[in-house]
Amino acid sequence: MTILVTAASGNLGRLVVEALLARGASPADVIAGARDTAKLADLAARGIRTAVVDYDQPDTVAAALEGVDAVLLVSGTAFGERVAQHRTVIEAAKAAGVAKLAYTSGPKASTSDLVLMPEHRGTEEVIAEVGVPAVILRNNWYTENYAQDVAVAASTGVIAAATGTGRVASAPRRDYAEAAAVVLLEEGHVGEVYELGGDEPWTFAELAAAASEVLGREVAFADQTPQERIASLIEAGLDEGTAGFVAAIDEGIARGDLAESDGTLARLIGRPTTPLVDALRDLVETQRAAA
Repeated sequence: MTILVTAASGNLGRLVVEALLARGASPADVIAGARDTAKLADLAARGIRTAVVDYDQPDTVAAALEGVDAVLLVSGTAFGERVAQHRTVIEAAKAAGVAKLAYTSGPKASTSDLVLMPEHRGTEEVIAEVGVPAVILRNNWYTENYAQDVAVAASTGVIAAATGTGRVASAPRRDYAEAAAVVLLEEGHVGEVYELGGDEPWTFAELAAAASEVLGREVAFADQTPQERIASLIEAGLDEGTAGFVAAIDEGIARGDLAESDGTLARLIGRPTTPLVDALRDLVETQRAAA
């Protein structure tokens, strides 16, 4: 089986490549795709094939998919352009006769009002329209999304958000990467929509408590109103549009958009998901090592 991982130079894609190898894939059967293959030189040195995969250049996508049995489409980062970009990969996968396309979507993408979900929903609709055999991986939030909050808390002793008692079923990227590897390597899974999240959804008060434990200092949660959140973000240097975007995500968390987890991620990877405090400890140790 030949497996193409798109965006393999990114944080998630690179971890998926590592997870594929850890679960028995041969380096010769894995293709790491990226816009800039120079960023994949370390993988190429280990015998992994590399290919230019640029969502904005259909010819590169079609060439990379030649002879591929399964592909992981890692969602892009060009907000507002992602559905069209993803369509390029989906249509090329169909044309190439790919037996399985896995897509990294978002939680409850088909029904969620969360500000980030429309493009995931649109991509899932394209997958259905084109008819490529697919499995949808609806990844909840990455615990790494809160690395900056914890870094700031190390000096301020505060984590601020307008999330109230809303919960986040996060897990670190490596857990989601393992799930992607399982789905790509195993027979079956086509036609499934997996809602993936951490085993123990947490509140921001619990995030602050976990940060206190790993930082070795007291960290408090400052529960802001949406207006206070926007004002504080602008004061911290964000433009008004970005501040409003962050506040909208907080609003979604407050109403429970990221709170659900049914254990599917743990079942796929064959172990409990990484607890919040352990994931934060890894982040802090990485930050300290890089300092």
